[in-house]
Amino acid sequence: MADLILALDLLDPMHAREVAESCAASLDAIKLGYPLILSAGLGIVRDLADIGLPLIADFKVADIPNTNRLIADQVFSAGFDAIICHGFTGRDAVEACVDAAHAYGGECFVVAEMSHPGALSFFSRGVAEQIATLAVECRADGIIAPATRPERIRALRGVVRSRKIYSPGIGTQGGDLKKVLPLVEGVIVGRTIYGAADPAHEAAVMAAIVNDERSS
Repeated sequence: MADLILALDLLDPMHAREVAESCAASLDAIKLGYPLILSAGLGIVRDLADIGLPLIADFKVADIPNTNRLIADQVFSAGFDAIICHGFTGRDAVEACVDAAHAYGGECFVVAEMSHPGALSFFSRGVAEQIATLAVECRADGIIAPATRPERIRALRGVVRSRKIYSPGIGTQGGDLKKVLPLVEGVIVGRTIYGAADPAHEAAVMAAIVNDERSS
């Protein structure tokens, strides 16, 4: 049973809140990345918290352990419920994010493979599998795997087994919601929802498909 997660990559905080509020009834979580946070500041987390949905910090943290820990502390102190980090930085850097997340009662997800075409330049030839293995060994709560390549989700499922897989790339990037839903615990949708003429309607349509999968 997969969750529907909105990637709220807008720049205007007022518009972002309007979209989040209008879509909230159809969503299970909201993911905030650098575009909105750099525009609005971490205060936007407090502004969105009263909507009542878990908030995921998609900063793809990728630095030395001490810096990762400092970033994660700021993320969770601001009110986030989960953080996304990169895994190519190695065990100690990933563990810094995982340990910080768990200390706050939150979750940490590790990017195993990205959804854009250029990701294949480096997240290939077994690299994604190595990162997924590292995520498991570091006690991460799950990984990020591409909805644009369902076969890669299946391959990485064999590595992470029961841990969560959140999958971006649905819609605008070409990922097929119905094909990906049975493979993951969460689908991440951005432009297809917030760029629609009626975001609330688009989110409701997707939520109906998600609920059909849940009940099947």
